[in-house]
Amino acid sequence: MKEEDVKTVLINPNIATVQTSEDLADKIYFLPVTPYFVEKVIAKERPDGILLSFGGQTALNCGTELYKAGVFEKYNVRVLGTPVTAIMETEDRELFVKKLDEINVNTQAVLPPLELRKLSKLPVNWDSRLS
Repeated sequence: MKEEDVKTVLINPNIATVQTSEDLADKIYFLPVTPYFVEKVIAKERPDGILLSFGGQTALNCGTELYKAGVFEKYNVRVLGTPVTAIMETEDRELFVKKLDEINVNTQAVLPPLELRKLSKLPVNWDSRLS
C-alpha cells in the first residue's frame, strides 16, 4: 500500500517487530488487536478502508466482531480484500459445508459426538447432513 502512495496505519501488537513494521506503514500503533483498540484507532485516524487479511486469525476474528457490531458502517470504513461475509462463511464449519454443497463440492460427513453404545446402532451409510 505504501508503495502505491496510500497512507497506511498499522496496528501491531508485537513491539519486537518494530524494525520490520517501519517500512510498511506511515503510522504504527503498538496495541492489542482487539475490537476495543481497533475501534479507537479507527475513530482517531478515520481510514477509508481496512484490510483484515493481514494479522492471521486474530485480525480475522477482530474484524468479524467489528463488522457485527456495526463499527465499519458507523465510521464509513470499507473492508478491502476478502469480504467479511466470506470470512464468516469460511470460519464457521457448518456454513462452509453449506457453501461447498451449493457448488457441488463433496465433503466428508461429520458425526456428532455420541456415546459408543449409540454409535454401534447407526446405519453404515449414515450421513449427518441428511438428518
